[in-house]
Amino acid sequence: MDIGAALIIIAGLCLFETITSIDNAIINAEVLATMQERARRWFLIYGLFFAVFVIRGLLPWLIVWLATPGVGPVEAFTATFSGDPAIPAAIEEASPLLLIAGGTFLVFLFCHWLFLEEKHYGLRGERFIASQGVWFFATVSVLLAALVWFALARDPIMAFGAVAGSTAFFIVHGFRQNAEEQERRMLSGRMSDISKIFYLEVIDATFSIDGVIGAFAFTLSVPLILIGNGVGAFVVREITIRNIENIKKYIYVKNGAMYSIAVLGCVMLLDSFGHEIPVWVSPVITFGVVGFFFVKSHRALNGPEKR
Repeated sequence: MDIGAALIIIAGLCLFETITSIDNAIINAEVLATMQERARRWFLIYGLFFAVFVIRGLLPWLIVWLATPGVGPVEAFTATFSGDPAIPAAIEEASPLLLIAGGTFLVFLFCHWLFLEEKHYGLRGERFIASQGVWFFATVSVLLAALVWFALARDPIMAFGAVAGSTAFFIVHGFRQNAEEQERRMLSGRMSDISKIFYLEVIDATFSIDGVIGAFAFTLSVPLILIGNGVGAFVVREITIRNIENIKKYIYVKNGAMYSIAVLGCVMLLDSFGHEIPVWVSPVITFGVVGFFFVKSHRALNGPEKR
């Protein structure tokens, strides 16, 4: 991989990690406002180390390692830059399992947002789809059945990957629902700063899963994922400290994040079935989609806009 492609991938990863973590930043800011200065400083400084190296570094490495039988832990981390061509070849061979699982997770995540979550309606048709929320479970069930059917014809292990991706989505969704309930209790009641710090770390780990899984649409290189997502995590911490109120004014940023997730999920699914997707496609699409909704948000700040 040349340096230009690596830089494009890192830039795309950084942007994707940032926009998918906006909700996390908002939760962090609301909880941090109820904490003492020392506890806030501890979370923002030492918590960053945990968020970058433990979650955004350990998780993608663990996923690649477990998805690639016969490749050791060191080789899984250094595969992209390995002098042994057999190592990246082994990871490439095992990639359909990883890609279909990640793609299923991301597409389910987008469908949940589109059908069930509260949102600012940024495109025509969103309001109608949101009014048909009862169809969410039918939609994702039919989608999963179709993925498993086509995957079985190609490789049974891919069918397992699709099921694993859907399972991961519902597990993560359950944790997030519980976290939202805990946040309401926390902000309305009394809890020690230490408990709040642990809560924020768990929330950060939960929200980071979107960015980590989506990162595989950009690259299977763990070092690049660590750099790109790590920089993105740092940006999110800065937003939490300084600019959270301004970010909230950009009402369609979440839309940009979710449509990026949808596109990246589709890229991963296509890639898992053998369609060659150039490495620049995911970063370029991410910048394009986020840029569109950023401009839309900026215009909404300067005057009324039909929704």
